[in-house]
Amino acid sequence: MKSRTRMSDIAEHAQVSVATVSRVVNGTGQVSDETRHRVLVAIDSLGYERPATMRAAEDSVIGIIVPELTNPVFATYAHFLQSEISRANRIPIICTQTPGSTSESDYVRTLVDHQVSGIVFVSGRHADLHGDIERYHRLIELAIPYVTINGTRDGVDAPDFSTDDAAGIGAAVKHLADHGHERIALLTGQSHLIPAQRKIAAFRTQMKSVLGQTDPRIIETFYTYEAGAAGAKELLAEGVTGIICASDLQALGAIRTAHSLGLDVPGDASIIGFDDTMLMAHTDPALTSVRQPIQAIARAAIQTLETQLKGASVQPSRFEYTPDLVVRASTGPVKHS
Repeated sequence: MKSRTRMSDIAEHAQVSVATVSRVVNGTGQVSDETRHRVLVAIDSLGYERPATMRAAEDSVIGIIVPELTNPVFATYAHFLQSEISRANRIPIICTQTPGSTSESDYVRTLVDHQVSGIVFVSGRHADLHGDIERYHRLIELAIPYVTINGTRDGVDAPDFSTDDAAGIGAAVKHLADHGHERIALLTGQSHLIPAQRKIAAFRTQMKSVLGQTDPRIIETFYTYEAGAAGAKELLAEGVTGIICASDLQALGAIRTAHSLGLDVPGDASIIGFDDTMLMAHTDPALTSVRQPIQAIARAAIQTLETQLKGASVQPSRFEYTPDLVVRASTGPVKHS
């Protein structure tokens, strides 16, 4: 720590004693994980460099492998995961993928070469029925623990923590049906991706149960703004009045298309997103969206990984977390002729 640093400043910011700051900085005495985290946050917030002795004392490195960060939901996952890893006194390394760049397999190989202690996979090849899962088998052979987030398939023997897609889609269908909508469509990802597969199955079930429809309209596409815009153009031309999207980006693209066609949202078409990422309450109109419980999923995933790192055995179970439908201005009553 630089000479101008005063432990009293850090102590005041963290609301702890100077002695506690000293114990954290010097790695002596007993300090709870929560208190240590507050002191580290204070050091970082005040712009001080952590002492080299502290950096050397960190226990281990945890890799976080996520898809591209242009989709806000993955940036949100990365944020909460790195926060939980830091709270556990370990160092997070975030690895992001974009088409044509470093692959998940490349990242795994590099992390293993650098003696990573554990890995968190978010919406990776574990959730893709077309994906090669040999890398996961290799991690088990090397006794490197890992957890997956948002979908896993047979053969990937790790704890998985996912949003309950069926619950989210069910709430969205019921919301639109309660507002008089019958011509409802699902705009989702491609069905070889497990979260998309779950949403499609849930949508079929709910449309049959709620509206008696056995062949509801579904478009499988990418989770992007552009794909949402293109899909919505097709659906609105068919007279669909309610669109459930599998991502917020798709929903924003759908709203843009509706506006470009001179349609009012929600007057002419109600649109629902999925994820409820930051700023969705501030779009025009504010987006009704299925909120993924990202912070709860991140906390549970890291706690489970920590259990494995401490030597305990963890079964490859699958845990689902119930999302909330956050109703805003992009949905409303169906417009009757």
